[in-house]
Amino acid sequence: MKITIIGSGYVGLVTGTCLAELGNDVLCLDLDATKVEMLNAGGVPIYEPGLKELIARNHAAGRLRFTSDIETSVSFGDIQFIAVGTPPDEDGSADLRYVLSAARNIGRYMTTPKIVVDKSTVPVGTGARVRDCITAQLQKRGLPALDFAVVSNPEFLKEGAAIEDFMRPDRIVIGTEPSVSGQKAREAMRSLYAPFTRNHDRILNMDIASAEFTKYAANAMLATRISFMNELANLADVVGADIELVRQGIGSDPRIGYSFLYAGTGYGGSCFPKDVQALERTAAEYGQTPRILAAVEAVNQNQKRILVQKIIAHYGEDLNGLTFAIWGLAFKPNTDDMRAAPSRVVIKELLARGARVRAFDPVAMEEAKQALYSDLADEPAAKTRLHFAPDQVTALQSADALVVVTEWKSFRSPDFAAVAATMREPVIFDGRNLYEPAELGQLGFTYYAIGRGEHRHREVFIGQTLTSA
Repeated sequence: MKITIIGSGYVGLVTGTCLAELGNDVLCLDLDATKVEMLNAGGVPIYEPGLKELIARNHAAGRLRFTSDIETSVSFGDIQFIAVGTPPDEDGSADLRYVLSAARNIGRYMTTPKIVVDKSTVPVGTGARVRDCITAQLQKRGLPALDFAVVSNPEFLKEGAAIEDFMRPDRIVIGTEPSVSGQKAREAMRSLYAPFTRNHDRILNMDIASAEFTKYAANAMLATRISFMNELANLADVVGADIELVRQGIGSDPRIGYSFLYAGTGYGGSCFPKDVQALERTAAEYGQTPRILAAVEAVNQNQKRILVQKIIAHYGEDLNGLTFAIWGLAFKPNTDDMRAAPSRVVIKELLARGARVRAFDPVAMEEAKQALYSDLADEPAAKTRLHFAPDQVTALQSADALVVVTEWKSFRSPDFAAVAATMREPVIFDGRNLYEPAELGQLGFTYYAIGRGEHRHREVFIGQTLTSA
C-alpha cells in the first residue's frame, strides 16, 4: 500500500518505518526541513533501540522516504496517518492545533479519495473535528463530493520497546464511522494490518469515539497502578513493610499481575502525564469530577520529590558543600526522552539547596543538557553547580552520595567496592529499588530505597536458612 505519515516524531517514525518493513511504500512528512535532511542522510533525531538500522534498511530499499513538501505527501498516500504531537495546553487539555492543521492540509491538496487515520493521541470528538476541517477545505475548492473516511487507530507503543510493540501488538484498535466509506476504510485497515493477524485476530473494531477513549483509558489505568504502588511504598516505609515483597505477594494474583507494580520516583515521558491531564479535562468539560485521576496526578508529582525528601531527612535542608552523583536522566531506560523526567525535579531541588550535581545517562546526555539548562535558565548560579560526567564511574568521584533515578541495565550490578572507594561516603539513594538493602548494608553502605522500610530490623528466609537483615 502507499502510505503517508504526517509527522516524523516518535510515533510517526516508528509507524512509518515498521509499515515499510512489511513491504509498504511509505512517505513521511515533516515540516522541519533540517530533520528531513537528517533522515534522508541516514541520521535519526530520536533514540529507540533498533530504529536507526530499520530506517537505513528500508530507506536503502526505496520503501521509506522523507519530505517536507505537503502537497507531495498528500498526493502520495491512499492512507494518510496523522501522527503529530498533541502537547498539553495551559489548562491541561490536548492541544490539537497540529492535528487540525494536518487535516486542513489534506483537504487543501487531496484530489482522490483518502483514508485519514488519527494515530496521534486525541480526545473524544477529534475524529469529527478532523472530518469537519477536511470537508470545509473541499467545499472551498468546489469538491464537496470527493470521498474520504476518518479512522481512529491509536498507538500503544512503549518507548524503549516500540518496534517490538508495533511488530508484535497485543491489540490493534480501529475506530471507524458507521457509513459505507467507514466500512471500506475498516477493510482497508484490516488489509494493512493483516501481517499481524496470521496467528490470531488482534484487531478490535469499534466506533471512533470508543477508539479515542480507549487510548486515554489505557494510559490512565497504567498511570493509576504506578501511583497506587508509589503511595503504598511510602506507607510501607512508615509501617516497616517491604514493598518488593508486597509486590510479589499481590502480583502473583492473576487478577492483578506484575505489570506496572514497581515503586519508584514517579512516571514521566510524553504520554502518561499529558494523557491523565487531558482525560481529567475531558471529564470536566462534561461536568464530571474525576477524583481518582486527580489523585493519580497529585501522587505522581509528590513522588518525583521522594528522593529529595529522603536526602533532606539524611542531610538536612542545607546541602551546601555536598556533591551528588546522579545515575540516570531519561524518564525511563532505552530512550533519550527527558519530557517530564523525574531527574529534572530531583536535580533542580538539589541545586536549589546549594548542592553540586554530577550527572550521567548512557543515552540521554545531549537531551538532558538541553532540558536541564532550560529548567535553570533563570538560575545561573545553580547552573554552574551542574556538571555532566562522561561515564558513571566519573560521576561518582568525590560524591557524598549516589542517587539512582533511571533503571538502566548498566547500573544494576556495579562493583560496589569500587563505588565506595570512589565516593567520599558510601551512601546510596535508590529511586528504582535496584539493590537489596541487606546486601548493601553488609557492604557498609547507608542505603535508602523506595518502600523497603530502611528503618526496620526484619527476618527473612533465604531458602531454608533464617537470616537477619
